[in-house]
Amino acid sequence: MGGQSFHVCKDHKPLGPERLPVISVMFLATMIGNSLIVGITAIDSALHTPMYYFLKNLALTEICYSLSIVPKMLLILMGERKIISFTACALQLSCAILFVTCECFLLGVMAYDRQVAICHPLHYGTMMNRDLCFKMAVGSWLSGIPVALVFPIWLFTLPFCGRNRVDHFFCDVSPVLNLVCADTALFELLIFMATVMIVMIPFSLIIISYLLIIHAVLQIPSAVGQRQAFSTCAAHLVVVTFFYSTTGIIHLRPKSSLSSNMKKMVSLSYTVVTPMINPFIYSLRNQKVKQSLRECINKRLLRKQMIFSLYSS
Repeated sequence: MGGQSFHVCKDHKPLGPERLPVISVMFLATMIGNSLIVGITAIDSALHTPMYYFLKNLALTEICYSLSIVPKMLLILMGERKIISFTACALQLSCAILFVTCECFLLGVMAYDRQVAICHPLHYGTMMNRDLCFKMAVGSWLSGIPVALVFPIWLFTLPFCGRNRVDHFFCDVSPVLNLVCADTALFELLIFMATVMIVMIPFSLIIISYLLIIHAVLQIPSAVGQRQAFSTCAAHLVVVTFFYSTTGIIHLRPKSSLSSNMKKMVSLSYTVVTPMINPFIYSLRNQKVKQSLRECINKRLLRKQMIFSLYSS
């Protein structure tokens, strides 16, 4: 498998040369924004709570997911030889499946965390203890390993036809599956069943959690209290809606009737746009994160001033 390669299609209308600088800037913003969240939530003891612990893991997932796709995608689109080896393609597909699955389960865990915080505030510290949070985070990271190993290995042992020309800007299930010249009915059925499980288990947890949250919030007598309770969930709801609406379109039906360019646009949204906007959604509306960031910047500036004054004296 390592000696063979795919030719990546050159005709990417959603990704013309004029858009490459924009995508590069968005990738840089993704790295900086998510790295800041990881750094701040790790350094500031005030953010050592379950909500920010899971947010840190989500940011790590976004970093890993972007690194597994975007740099190689930019190199291929900018380079003369638009080639990716079978091994690199299989590895990229495995990483994409692993990190998307991890994000699905992390979003479900984060919904459960908000439900416990709002419905059981007096028992929140006991119910969401450090040991449970660690197990839930590790479980989310490990949840995608079986699927990320089994399906790419199976897919790349199937025979490929023609010129091995991938009509996409990275190795996803759908464009690679289109190159197979064998019966893929069983593969499509099993990957559909696996995708439904990956999507529906955390999504069911999200739905149940928010139904309980809505019921609890409606019991709050004051409108101000209701708004404050709902505001703690707003960022998570936006991310969940955007993530599931884009990934579901592509991965629930690998051979859907969507046009090639439409698939590329949807894929671009969850590979480049979503990882970039998540830090802004979670941090710009969060006073604790902004306050922690300001304090870190002020401490660093103060340290530099002290060092400068010592050297100047």
